[in-house]
Amino acid sequence: MTVKQTTKTSRMSRRRRLHIVPAPEPRPEPMHPAERRMRDAGGPDDRACYSCACGYLFEARVTAAVRCPNCGAQQAW
Repeated sequence: MTVKQTTKTSRMSRRRRLHIVPAPEPRPEPMHPAERRMRDAGGPDDRACYSCACGYLFEARVTAAVRCPNCGAQQAW
């Protein structure tokens, strides 16, 4: 048994379809050499040296609430 399939192709599929290509994104601004060095080094160092009334000198992150690791006293900022 032989089966013959007939399909009708629409005129639309034969036509060439236009494609919309989006504009390329703008290139980023060139980075200043000093900024590039800072970024490559890991950014600014947000640490400070604190001295406590107990005589302990320590380095800690800069925050609004710093406690002495030796006695636990709150440090003024």
